[in-house]
Amino acid sequence: MKYSVLKTLTIAALLFPFALTMQAQNDEKIQNPMLWADVPDPDVIRVGDTFYLVSTTMHLMPGAPVMASKDLKNWETVGYIFDKLTDSPKYDMQEGTVYGRGQWATSLKYHDGKFWALLAPNESGPMGDTYIFTAPKAEGPWTIHARLRHFHDATLFFDDDGTPYVFFGTGEMCQLTRDLKGVVEGSLRHYFQREEDERGLLEGTRVVKHNGTYYAQLISHVYAPGRHRREVCYRTKDLKGTWEKNVILESDFGGFSYLAQGTIVDTEEGDWYGIMFQDRGGVGRVLTLSPVRWIDGWPMLGDENGKVPDVMRPYKSGQPVKKIVCEDDFSGEKLGLHWQWNHNPIDDAWSLKERPGFLRLKTNRVVPNLYLAPNTLTQRMFGPTCSGVVCIDYSKMKDGDCAGFCAFNGDTGAMTIKCSGKNFSLEMSEQNVSLTDREKAVTKVDEKVVETVTLSSKSKKIWLRIDGDFQPGHNDAANFYYSYDGQEWTQIGSKNYRMIFDYRRFFMGSKFAIFNYATKKAGGYIDVDEFKLP
Repeated sequence: MKYSVLKTLTIAALLFPFALTMQAQNDEKIQNPMLWADVPDPDVIRVGDTFYLVSTTMHLMPGAPVMASKDLKNWETVGYIFDKLTDSPKYDMQEGTVYGRGQWATSLKYHDGKFWALLAPNESGPMGDTYIFTAPKAEGPWTIHARLRHFHDATLFFDDDGTPYVFFGTGEMCQLTRDLKGVVEGSLRHYFQREEDERGLLEGTRVVKHNGTYYAQLISHVYAPGRHRREVCYRTKDLKGTWEKNVILESDFGGFSYLAQGTIVDTEEGDWYGIMFQDRGGVGRVLTLSPVRWIDGWPMLGDENGKVPDVMRPYKSGQPVKKIVCEDDFSGEKLGLHWQWNHNPIDDAWSLKERPGFLRLKTNRVVPNLYLAPNTLTQRMFGPTCSGVVCIDYSKMKDGDCAGFCAFNGDTGAMTIKCSGKNFSLEMSEQNVSLTDREKAVTKVDEKVVETVTLSSKSKKIWLRIDGDFQPGHNDAANFYYSYDGQEWTQIGSKNYRMIFDYRRFFMGSKFAIFNYATKKAGGYIDVDEFKLP
């Protein structure tokens, strides 16, 4: 077995100069998953020496995060394509919600000195109309350029002569007008028909052009014996001609099922990499990095066996460490780009200035439960294990207020500080939300209180900690702790609470979330001193 592993790595090193060898230093490794956090539906481009990645965050605001990397290992969030969506009061959790809806599968391009992004919210009617945004740089500011009809899981593509196209759905395409504000009449067509056993949608289209050939990559769901989720590719030299098909990746990985959906991207030197996501339960959909081998004109992903490798070497060495999940002492003038709100925030109900060095979260309207609470602030939980700690001053809470820290999803494990008159308690509960299919309205929240403790801290200050374990076979476990000094910890409530990924409700991985809401009367607040990743 040891000889087999060494032999495989040696062959990989000979075949791909960018594959990891046994002699590489530990700090040079990219351990797949490349991003072990919820970063689905990726599109990746390179502009000069920088790679830019955009992902789906649905109901979280600001939305459509843009991440940057020099080495395909160290990624940081550098901007968002929009701060809020305002087409409907549902984005404000009024008249329903947009859980699992909102921004999906954004396409990112660079053309004629500008960045372009195309996205279509997963909604019906005008809420689902496609947005086209543009910006002078990836960090923004982004502005809305046009609104078009709905294009599902679409990609924007500029041909060599600048002609714009949209590829979308299951094998559909159309030409856009030069100003990107309309569809060229008569240009809509199917460029392929799916195979008989591909009864699901072929989604997540990404299109590149290489050596005069167009390549459209899609995720394929098949139901034939011995076939699995896979990434397929269609190619042609003439957009109006016949397209050929090939399977470019059909690989399980890391003890989980088969993966697909993503894109390929080149380096300045002409090497290519593939970035695909994999469903991994409670943590969400994670990103993997693979070498690309051009074989008979096809971009084949994976090692010499067509498998996603366990480790890769960064494209460039010596780059500074960057993260998409970050600690925060809230001393900045602006909220860090690593944070996202659950739905549109109410801007006058939070502050970094009223108490410098603290994030103040105010209650602003009376709501019945966590799932309708405005201004819940989130960051991704991540694997293989993670731990998040918040320090909260709860001295200004009012009767009926609920504040705390949770592993937030359609099924939530929550630690809630509750104010009852002048008394305070800490509850650990398991919560489960029911939503209508169409409006995503909250119809019911089942809450099981597992443990309650009376808070005895005279300072009205408490540290709350959530540990997450997303290692294979560990059942996506979360454990919950509290402390009066940030040093000595007491476990509370459920042990190994199981975090769930549910595509019918949130359709995203679990998040660290800080919350504060009123059930009786608005006007109270909490001050969050820090968020740490010990």
